[in-house]
Amino acid sequence: MAEIEKLAHSEAHYFQSYNHHGIHEEMLKDDVRTLSYKNAIVNNSHLFKDKVVLDVGCGTGILSMFAVKAGAKHVIGVDMSTIIEKAREIVAVNGMSDKITLLQGKMEEVVLPVDKVDIIISEWMGYFLLYESMLDTVLLARDKYLVPGGLIFPDKAHIYVAGIEDGEYKDEKIGFWDNVYGFDYSPMKKIALAEPLVDTVDMKAVVTKPCRTFSIDLYTITKEELSFSTPFEIEAERQDLIHAFISWFDIEFTACHKPVYFSTGPHAKYTHWKQTVFYITDYLTVSPGEKIQGRITSKPTEKNPRDLDVTIEYAFKPEDSTRAKAETLRYTMC
Repeated sequence: MAEIEKLAHSEAHYFQSYNHHGIHEEMLKDDVRTLSYKNAIVNNSHLFKDKVVLDVGCGTGILSMFAVKAGAKHVIGVDMSTIIEKAREIVAVNGMSDKITLLQGKMEEVVLPVDKVDIIISEWMGYFLLYESMLDTVLLARDKYLVPGGLIFPDKAHIYVAGIEDGEYKDEKIGFWDNVYGFDYSPMKKIALAEPLVDTVDMKAVVTKPCRTFSIDLYTITKEELSFSTPFEIEAERQDLIHAFISWFDIEFTACHKPVYFSTGPHAKYTHWKQTVFYITDYLTVSPGEKIQGRITSKPTEKNPRDLDVTIEYAFKPEDSTRAKAETLRYTMC
């Protein structure tokens, strides 16, 4: 705990949230997440046999133990949270203490018992992929410790955007402020609109085709490139209203003999990441084939780099100009 107390408040809050068993229970019970990692690691023992592995943000040690099961010579797990004390007990009761070294501290500051590692494994993803993510820490570990030609699990990530009909819930969340016990609370609407919602979206609510907006290759991307601004174009597949844009991400383990992949989209099985919903001010009325063009920009907030400032600019210009609309919306994920 003393290590955490030295950190800035925002950083301390982030790491302390991982001290509680509940968050680890939620992640471990997310079988899409956990089984994807298990399949990627355990089913590729030809890649892990006799290798030195670094587990960045090791948590309870599940990925480290998968790596030992796959034949790794030694695994070093690093985590700032005090959950690492429980991880040591878990590793011990599973008879792997001689194969797994667990270090508490920041990746930038801990001293590894080796100069280089052959493989980096990490479950670093956050909501909207990059909110409260540990990706910058994984990149630091890559640049400092990974041998030339070493492997990263996973190594690819993609962010998608689509439009959804969500009138009932939007009215409940945003429209609520129009009349609060007979009072006009509309000044609160701006705050409500600026906070993206992390929730499960029914596939039936998706009105448009998805658009891949941003891709990450963990072998080559830099920390600076995690701040991105990319265009998108989504096409309506039916006549409906659009009340919000949603985003999700897909993850790939391409080094595997049989590539392992999972999606956090509304079309896929539930994950604890769900989807991220960005409400627009009003709504759009769309017909099949009509397109919405836009740009999504994301960067860490100045006060806390684990939070995100997200801007969505869009323009809808159908032949019927009475339905046209364009606006720039700013959100903060915190």
